Amino acid sequence: MLQFYSEDYRQAIQQSKIFVITYNISKLLKFFLRSLMLNLQIFLKPIQVREDVLLNREIMRNLILLFSGAVLLSGCYGGARGELVGVYPREEWVQFNPFGMNYIHFGSYTMGPSDQDVPYALNSRSKTVTIPAFYIDQHEISNNEYRQFVYWVRDSLFRDKLATNDFEDYFFAEDAQGRELDRFVNKGYVLNWEERIDWRDEEVFDLLYDEFYLQGADKFYDRKQVDTRKLIYRYWWIDFQSASKKKGKDEEYSAINKLDQLHSVRGHSDRSQFIIEEEIPVYPDTLCWVHDFTYAFNEPLTETYFWHPAYDDYPVVGITWGQAKAFNAWRTQFLNEWKMQHEETFVQRFRMPSEAEWEFASRGGLELAPYPWGGPYTRNIQGCPLANFKPMRGDYVEDNGCYTVPIGSYSPNDYGLYCMAGNVAEWTNTAYDESVYEFSHDMSPEYEYHAKRGEPESMKRKVIRGGSWKDVGYFIQTGTRSYEFSDTAKSYIGTRSVMSYLGRGKTVEKKDFQR
Repeated sequence: MLQFYSEDYRQAIQQSKIFVITYNISKLLKFFLRSLMLNLQIFLKPIQVREDVLLNREIMRNLILLFSGAVLLSGCYGGARGELVGVYPREEWVQFNPFGMNYIHFGSYTMGPSDQDVPYALNSRSKTVTIPAFYIDQHEISNNEYRQFVYWVRDSLFRDKLATNDFEDYFFAEDAQGRELDRFVNKGYVLNWEERIDWRDEEVFDLLYDEFYLQGADKFYDRKQVDTRKLIYRYWWIDFQSASKKKGKDEEYSAINKLDQLHSVRGHSDRSQFIIEEEIPVYPDTLCWVHDFTYAFNEPLTETYFWHPAYDDYPVVGITWGQAKAFNAWRTQFLNEWKMQHEETFVQRFRMPSEAEWEFASRGGLELAPYPWGGPYTRNIQGCPLANFKPMRGDYVEDNGCYTVPIGSYSPNDYGLYCMAGNVAEWTNTAYDESVYEFSHDMSPEYEYHAKRGEPESMKRKVIRGGSWKDVGYFIQTGTRSYEFSDTAKSYIGTRSVMSYLGRGKTVEKKDFQR
């Protein structure tokens, strides 16, 4: 969707551009007026009709040349001429809705329970907060969408293995200008994604098959299958929380003047300490369907749910909080690499929503509503359930779903978002603390905590929201909080992504937000 600037901002830009060309235009206007007067004097003289026609043509030619010169000069940047006008030329930024995402306009709302605290969890309270504008996926991430991530990791490992063994068709060691890439890239090369892997080449086949495919007794009926344990994704993120702390800034960048004054600007001498490298297996835990439910038969889902085409549009499950984070890191890099190749400006990163963002989007603009569709009931006027949850004791199918259902099922909320209640619960970025509403900020509240290995298990909890296909009505309410441990994969927890909007928010009509 095209994003147009507001009038005041557009006028400010135009004023700065107009200023730097004023001098050229003023000279041009003087020349134009002088020529116009001369042409008018000639035109008013009594002349013969034939000469008059010829002279009119001459006048028109002069006017066209003058206006053409004005247009050309008006597009020229004459420099700042000693004035503060900003840096030009700059890209006219137009932000499009990322594919599959809806825009959520900034706003404030009452965060917290909108109904009775049935289990007396006492883990939230009502609190008015403000949320900046952002984008959020219309649907939960599907099996097929997550599979794109898994396949990319697989194919990148294949190509990297070929590159390290000097198969020159699958990597580049120089850039387009012939410069050695070891100056810019740690590995000294980049992968060539345009070249298809030639499995008919015996050396290629032997190298990749021996490295990445199941061997010997690990094989089942001699099937040629990738060893999913080796699909490990490596990525980096910046620990802004640690980097922003004033304690530990050990380097001074300012100098003492003659008056023995120091206008101190301090920083960290070692930037690398805040760049965190992660390596994580990306394949979902398909056994979650078995270990989540004792004395139940769910093996068919373990065998088929993630890979079979029948479940392509069902929500991905069996991923940990860390895997959801890695997925968003890949999604960001995948988009930004494409933009870099096409000389476009990067966008904000994809990420998991904060708990506050998730609830704001879930409510769909309905203040104090207990459910995304409003409420107070979980059924419509015909008595049909409005989400995929457990409506009756022992009865999972009254809502037309047994386990999960396709991600576009049921009606969306007023923000155009599907399954914000039920189907699968969703990971958020927020660390779980029962008292977080007491100390979190009221502007874009968030609580992050990166638990270390030796810390108590309670420090590894992350907030999940929305409830799932196995939960009762209380858990699918917009204000209900729950948690799961970050290293745990469940058959009822999935994810969806958000991206912060760059700027204050869209200024078009509300009906045009999603165009």
